[in-house]
Amino acid sequence: MIVLIVLAVLLVLCGGGGAAIWFAVKDDVSEAVDASRTRMVAPATLAGRPKNTDPELQRAADEMVSEIRSTVSNETSAVGAFYGDPAGEDLVMITGASGLMSDPKQELDAAVQGLSADLGLSNMTSVDPGPLGGEASCGDGLTEDVPLGVCTWADRGSVGLIVMFFSSRADAQAEFVTIRSQIQQRD
Repeated sequence: MIVLIVLAVLLVLCGGGGAAIWFAVKDDVSEAVDASRTRMVAPATLAGRPKNTDPELQRAADEMVSEIRSTVSNETSAVGAFYGDPAGEDLVMITGASGLMSDPKQELDAAVQGLSADLGLSNMTSVDPGPLGGEASCGDGLTEDVPLGVCTWADRGSVGLIVMFFSSRADAQAEFVTIRSQIQQRD
């Protein structure tokens, strides 16, 4: 009888220990699975704006893709494009890459730090990343006297940037979740 009780207790403890381990790692496993299914795309339109095919802007987009590919280890897809019309002061630039990110917060901080000097970033604050999760922040920028609304994000499967020319942080933040969901896809 004592042996049966001891065995029953051991089985409960082993089962409970296994369950405790499962609950401790299931979120990490789920994030890793989502990360492996993440890819970046450049849709034909972005939040109602047509893709801009100006050769000069396309060269800049190609350079952005090369740059992000060189900084993201384990990159599985990368994107860089412009949308809208600069003459109508409605231009959006996107760039991003997918791949397994071990520390999304560190990736986001590195992206913001790297962009701060180039885009004159200020007022960067954490924002809701939306249903795709991860870490996100938006702020104001300035380049060649053109105001910018800038949002960045990083999660376990991607890192990206949205720059809205002739805009502010509030404008970029208002469209951030919509734009991100159009360029970051999960299979």
